Amino acid sequence: MRVLGIDPGSRFLGYGVVEDGKGRLTHVGHGVVRADPTASLEVRLAEIFDELTRVVALYRPEAVAVEGVFAFRGLRSALVLGHARGVALLVAARAGLPVHEYPPARVKRSVGAGGAGAKGAVGRMVHGLLGLTDTGRHDAADALAVAICHIGYSKRGAGPARRPSGRKLAGLKALEGRLAPSYQRFGAAS
Repeated sequence: MRVLGIDPGSRFLGYGVVEDGKGRLTHVGHGVVRADPTASLEVRLAEIFDELTRVVALYRPEAVAVEGVFAFRGLRSALVLGHARGVALLVAARAGLPVHEYPPARVKRSVGAGGAGAKGAVGRMVHGLLGLTDTGRHDAADALAVAICHIGYSKRGAGPARRPSGRKLAGLKALEGRLAPSYQRFGAAS
């Protein structure tokens, strides 16, 4: 099983690809989508869409796991993160991939960092589990942790899957049609 893990963000979106082969976790790739911080939100979202579409085509995952929403101090921050998560979900739906969401505390526990573990603890555990020395920004390590979390839960049959139904997929296609003029305006649609 090959899983694309995503740690959503509108300026820095981490992604990590992990494969489970015969009970052994293998690091396939990781990175951070760095959207232009001076660009407007819609341009950053288009950048995220393009880059995630490229990542899915390159790594060909069988499933996508996304870190769920957690409490924010500001409504604007939560809204902006929601937009970035929406783009990630749209990329997965367009590729026909099942999407699984996990709360941050569950992701941390799944790699042995504990529910209230610091960002550094997640990175150290991911490095140890995958035999890595460095993943760069913590966003990539967090995304790898999300992928590892899904692999662990899917083995136990406890992964909270969110597979688009025919009706939901039709709704996503309609949304895609409404968003297409915006993406075309920024050169993001094919």
